[in-house]
This record gives sequence, structure tokens and C-alpha cells, in this order.
Amino acid sequence: MQPLAGIKIVNLAANLPGPEAARRLQLLGAEVVKVEPPSGDPMELYNRQWYQDMAAGHQVVKLDLKSTAGRSELNSLLESADLLISATRPAAMERLGLGWQALHDRFPRLCMVAITGFPAPRENEAGHDLTYQASLGLLTPPYMPRTLLADMAGAEQALSAALSLLLGRERGQGSGYAEIPLSEAAAAMALPLTYGCTAGGAILGGGLPEYNIYEAGSGWIAVAALEPHFKQRLETALGIATIEEYRQVFRQKSAVAWQEWAQELDIPIVAVVGS
Repeated sequence: MQPLAGIKIVNLAANLPGPEAARRLQLLGAEVVKVEPPSGDPMELYNRQWYQDMAAGHQVVKLDLKSTAGRSELNSLLESADLLISATRPAAMERLGLGWQALHDRFPRLCMVAITGFPAPRENEAGHDLTYQASLGLLTPPYMPRTLLADMAGAEQALSAALSLLLGRERGQGSGYAEIPLSEAAAAMALPLTYGCTAGGAILGGGLPEYNIYEAGSGWIAVAALEPHFKQRLETALGIATIEEYRQVFRQKSAVAWQEWAQELDIPIVAVVGS
């Protein structure tokens, strides 16, 4: 299905959240024009393959938006666009004449999703995925996070906002504007910790033997027999009940062997990749 066929999107955002949201919209049928500065998207330097995958099928145009010619060419693109995605601080967008009100006055059918760091009144404050996670208690020093949680969550929220704005416009509600603060996107992903479910020793934080990680004979396994029928099947098959009994039993086979065993019994146990 291509529900967004005929929809044109101009993406000014570089790096990760904006381009990933644009990629998802393009997969739904939208035409995407990716506008990059003359120096290109830094993501191409960080990870060329990922950059290429996100930009696949997009028309890439390099423009200097600080120049009159560059802004003129952008205006030409926006005349036929349905949605603009940005990830530049709102104050900088205003200086370029690309604030929402100015754009709305010139292009009344255009919707806009602006990816920011923080919600107002902190929308012009600097931040990054690492600092958002740090402020939410999602880091375990000295280890770096294994994923860019705020950026990926922000891409999903930007996608949802874009679809909502476009649907609203098609239903006669007019074009609209949405801000997606990455700090808030990270906070939404941190709700299991905020509510205490994944804190150390909590129900999903190591407090239950049936929902835990264990060292196997070689490697580690993740055991997620949280539902009563999984727990009963596991404990009946192995004759275990306490966390210490779990630890002792799981040391008897390799992680891969336990995964294969669990698949036969329909119990959610997998070997931890990289262990």
C-alpha cells in the first residue's frame, strides 16, 4: 500500500531523527526532497551506509539557505510541498525567515514538523541523545548506551505527527505545525523506569527469577517467562523455583543449547547476542 502517494515532503533535517522519519514516509509512498547544506549531511561522515539507506529514493538537493539564491530555490520547492521537516533550532529558523508563521503565511497548505531538543521555553537549548538519556537515568557509567534511544523515538514521534497533520488537513482542519522535542521522546521511552518497573530489583529489573538474565555454561541467556503459563512450564520442566536454583541449572548448558531447548517447549528464552 502507498497511502501517501502524491504527497510531497521537503526534509531540511540532517543526522538521524528527521531523515529516518522521512524514510518512513517515503516507504508509505511520499515523494521526499532532502535539502542539505553545501557541506552535506554529517551523517554521511558518521556512517555512510546508514546515510545512504535513509536517503534511498530521495531527491537530494544541496542549498545554502543563508543565501538569497538558496532560500529562493527552497521557496520553489515549498510551493508544491505538503510537509516540511526541520531539525534546526527555532531561533535559527526564524533568522532564516523559515519560522512557522512566516511559512504558513506564504504556503497556507504546508504542514510542518519541527524536531527540537527540548519543549518551550527551552526549545533553543542544546542537547543530544546522550545528554537526554543521562538526564533520565538511562545510563550506567562508564558504559555508553547501546542505541540512540531519543533519536529513534523522536523519528517515530515525528512520523506520527506528520501523519496526523496531513490527515487533519485532508479532513478540512487546515495545515498545522508540530514540535517534537527529543528530550520528551526519550522521556516517553523511559516511562518503565519512571514508574519503577525496571529499577534495580523491581518486577522487570531483576526482581523476578522468571524474568532475568543468567550466565550459561557458555554465554548468557535472557529468560522472559513472565506470564504464569510460561513460568509454570519452565519451573515444572526444570524443577526450579528460586533465583539461586535458576542460576545453578542454567550453568549446565550453553546459551545456544538453552535457546534451542526453550523453543521446543515454547518458552521465551534466547541467547544474549555478543555474550
